[in-house]
Amino acid sequence: MKKDIILSGVGGQGILSIATVIGQAALKSGLYMKQAEVHGMSQRGGDVQSNLRISNQPIASDLIPTGKCDIILSLDPMEALRYLPYLNSEGWLITNETPFINIPNYPSEESIKAELDKLPHKIVLNVNEVAKQVGSPRVANIVLLGATVPFLDIEYEKVKESIREIFQRKGEDIVALNLKALEAGKEIAENRI
Repeated sequence: MKKDIILSGVGGQGILSIATVIGQAALKSGLYMKQAEVHGMSQRGGDVQSNLRISNQPIASDLIPTGKCDIILSLDPMEALRYLPYLNSEGWLITNETPFINIPNYPSEESIKAELDKLPHKIVLNVNEVAKQVGSPRVANIVLLGATVPFLDIEYEKVKESIREIFQRKGEDIVALNLKALEAGKEIAENRI
């Protein structure tokens, strides 16, 4: 088992929280894990990216080579497109369809959608809207994580345990909200595969 995952978005969206949950779930599953992240620009609106490598064998490098990524997980569609050269031919892109427009020359939504439509393996969903329906826009990142669960090859219970442990200091209501967001994203992905 080996999964190379690139997580991307902009500062403040919760990309590194997703990486933490996946990494902890991988370790709970007895897997090896390496992570490299760029979060010096993680102030609200800056580019945030993380390489997460999971395997049942030791991992030499924490960086994913071009064309070798199994999953790109992105909270911003333009950031998803930035990392497409890393995606392998059988890889999956799971992205939010709603852009976080933080620059004056942000591409049009139509041009981004046209590029996304070219991909054979993708799940594009409005995590912001799903998060609101679940109960809080702050769990959009966990909705996206949920949509990734079917592709991770990590037991769903391990992901749920990791969410419980990571968010327990914030109280049971926050844990329950995050678990509800995870389930909503997972159901959407399973219905689209």
